[in-house]
Amino acid sequence: MIDRRLFIGLMSAAAAAPALPTLPRERGRVGRGQQAGAAMLKRARTSVLEIAYEESGPETGFPVLLMHGFPYDPRAFDEVTPPLVRAGHRVIVPYLRGYGQTRFLEADTPRSGQQAAIGRDLVELMDALALPAAVLAGFDWGGRAACVAAALWPERVRGLVLANGYSIQDIAGSVVPASPEQEHRLWYQYYFHTERGRAGLQANRRELCKLLWKLWSPNWNFDDATYNRTADSFDNPDFVDVVIHSYRHRFGYAPGDPAYDMLERQLAERPPITVPTIVLHGEGDGIATARAAASQARFFTGPYQYRLIPVIGHDVPQEAPKETAAAVLELAAAAR
Repeated sequence: MIDRRLFIGLMSAAAAAPALPTLPRERGRVGRGQQAGAAMLKRARTSVLEIAYEESGPETGFPVLLMHGFPYDPRAFDEVTPPLVRAGHRVIVPYLRGYGQTRFLEADTPRSGQQAAIGRDLVELMDALALPAAVLAGFDWGGRAACVAAALWPERVRGLVLANGYSIQDIAGSVVPASPEQEHRLWYQYYFHTERGRAGLQANRRELCKLLWKLWSPNWNFDDATYNRTADSFDNPDFVDVVIHSYRHRFGYAPGDPAYDMLERQLAERPPITVPTIVLHGEGDGIATARAAASQARFFTGPYQYRLIPVIGHDVPQEAPKETAAAVLELAAAAR
């Protein structure tokens, strides 16, 4: 069952959908390795959002959704998408709430970044696009959204590729300190718990997020052009509010949107993932250690593989696109 307010919102959005004007389809931005003009920027309405997403491949192809994290955007999948399209898949790469051209429908909707919200956004996008099931791939926040969808709606997920592993949050357990070595990696989260951190993100979002890229992927020598193509997405008017809420909520320092209370109660149990899953992890990840990711097998009760990729860091799809695409294709082939 879902929260009554959320149910009413979903029904209202569905009823209104036929009357919505046709939105323009724009060429998506493309990066190195992606065929120019291949991705179309489209929009879909859910109960609370107008989600901007990039779509490639035939509409009749088996769907694959690729989910980015913080502080990234769909550019992370520019070199993952072409092999999936060549294999005949319909590839959908959304901008998460607070990123790019994704917008809230109402001014008074809480700008929540909690895990239940981003997981529900993913499932509602599938509903809006009339996708009964898909293969999901994601990292960081996007990986968490995919985890939530697979754990709570397993019938909608035919396969799951996770960079960085199981990431459903243990909010009740967040009061327990990690090792000092891991605590120092989380400095930015503690920074965001303060109003100084909010002001810092507001004033210096591009500089701060670029620093996180460098710290989390120390072996990746990305250039300014690569970073700037993504950083444009941080100019979204809700970016700061969504990010700050995400990092405060996960430590119990901010209340969640009541619309997601029931889902958060389910996630508090840290439910297992039963769908076929491949976890990819960068050996050089500067935020999530390989040891921690490898220890998460207990959360996966279906077919499960763990693959450690040498050298690369946190942004697995952008740093290891071939390995990411291969994992998606492996699960998609079995899902058809």
